[in-house]
Amino acid sequence: MRIYSGEYADLIIDYSGDISIFERFHDATVQTIDYFNAVVRVPIKQITNTTILQLGYSVMPTLAGLVSESSLEASGVFKLRNLPNFNLRGNGVLIGIIDTGIDYTNPIFRYADNTTKVAYLWDQTIYGENYQTNTYYGTEYTREQINLALQSDNPFEIVPSKDEIGHGTMLAGIAAGNEVPEYGFFGVVPDAELVIVKLKPAKQYLKDFWKIPADAICYEENDILFALEYLEQVAIRLNRPMSICIALGNSKGAHDSRGLLSNNLTARAENFSFSIVVAAGNEGNARRHYFGIIDPGIGFVKVELNVGENEGGFTMELWGDSPGLFSIDIVSPSGEFVPGISPRLNENKEITFIFEPTRIQIDYQIVEHQSGDQLILLRFTNPTPGIWAFNVFGRGDLSLGFHMWLPMEGFISNSTYFLNPDPNTTILSPGNSIIPITVTAYDPKSNSLYLNASRGYSRTGVIKPDITAPGVAILSPTLDQGFAEVTGTSPATAHAAGIAAMILEWGIVRGNLPIMNTEDVKILMIRGAKRDKSIQYPNRDWGFGILDVYNMYNILRTVL
Repeated sequence: MRIYSGEYADLIIDYSGDISIFERFHDATVQTIDYFNAVVRVPIKQITNTTILQLGYSVMPTLAGLVSESSLEASGVFKLRNLPNFNLRGNGVLIGIIDTGIDYTNPIFRYADNTTKVAYLWDQTIYGENYQTNTYYGTEYTREQINLALQSDNPFEIVPSKDEIGHGTMLAGIAAGNEVPEYGFFGVVPDAELVIVKLKPAKQYLKDFWKIPADAICYEENDILFALEYLEQVAIRLNRPMSICIALGNSKGAHDSRGLLSNNLTARAENFSFSIVVAAGNEGNARRHYFGIIDPGIGFVKVELNVGENEGGFTMELWGDSPGLFSIDIVSPSGEFVPGISPRLNENKEITFIFEPTRIQIDYQIVEHQSGDQLILLRFTNPTPGIWAFNVFGRGDLSLGFHMWLPMEGFISNSTYFLNPDPNTTILSPGNSIIPITVTAYDPKSNSLYLNASRGYSRTGVIKPDITAPGVAILSPTLDQGFAEVTGTSPATAHAAGIAAMILEWGIVRGNLPIMNTEDVKILMIRGAKRDKSIQYPNRDWGFGILDVYNMYNILRTVL
């Protein structure tokens, strides 16, 4: 089956209803995601170093990694529950999670009668015929099947879906786990029901193409797109509002909200009865972003990159601000000079060195399809350790600013970094999406921003992040069915997704604002956010302030 086989490659095609576009592909199968996008699967031998040149940057699925590294009191949840009319616990609301799966046997995901809180579980990794319409892969398990499994001595014989990593279980627990007061654990909306998607791992050919380590945990963009479609269809089928939590990301793309996944999320976030919450990322202090402005009087900027020992390969992307045109020179650690790599309309070339084992594949996109801006994509194989220098030249008399990004944590070693990095514009994709609520993290004990949190804004000035939630030393369920503290924008996002479910319960289930979407939820969060009078908002670090659901409803009480 091509969906699972490593012998077939997945290409994402923006066809926008024009099926004739598929005629260009040989020996291909086509699977539509929605009216705009489809996955075309071709024999892997058709994927070469010229694929981007021939089909464009966006056809190769990006790979998303996990965004990881007494929160309820800090966000005002406990204070709110003391008000009888605002005791919001997620009744009638679904929490949708796209991640590593869930340990559905954990007691925090069961009701008092030992039945499950998981309404549906779609495991993309289990081959079978019980899949949701339009996906044609994976296996869907219903509440009834999971309940049957929980009554069994060996539940995994009946529902064999497991979370081997624990990230998805962590998100589900923080958002909607049962209260366990003796351990000090409290899910934000313990009465909400869960809809879980366990993503299948990325194919090896994509890891090879994007120079990502073989053991890296990552997932294909097309599988995330199918997961979003699945969640939406389940919510429609059950006629329930849904808060979707996405704690996945990557450093690829233009960081400007115009990528394929970002566009898809923004379109879905406009639908009524949905809230989409996305993690900002943990790249703020990782030294994997560079920003430069070329002085026309000098003509270039020198960018230095330290490459660590035993770095097998990595990618680096240069995105130029329009309408400027950019070119680069390269100087290797041994001093070997590659002059004048000038921009072409569309070009692919391979750079080799006399005294270095390094090979660099370079793709030029003068007008990249999704963003309209210039892209220079460099893919390094066997990079020599040491200091690499890139002289970036600009052409034109208007904007001559440019950004360079390395892969996110887990996709590259921590010993490869820019010598003069910029911590801003480090929000991961799809956190730069315009409408979805992008969440960063802070320490509720010290009221300080999480040190490694990614920072905004987007490359085109879209205000991101939107809101700040507790994300340091947050108690979370573990795979041994105990609890441990976790830190990062992932737990902050799960927390915010639970708060979004509270808002959907108040607005839609209780009929106070029966027509709501993500934008409405975001505005309510922003109105109630706590803000330091010494800080100007919005800003690149905190967005519009710290999430405070009690203050939000306290404001509403004065106008209701």
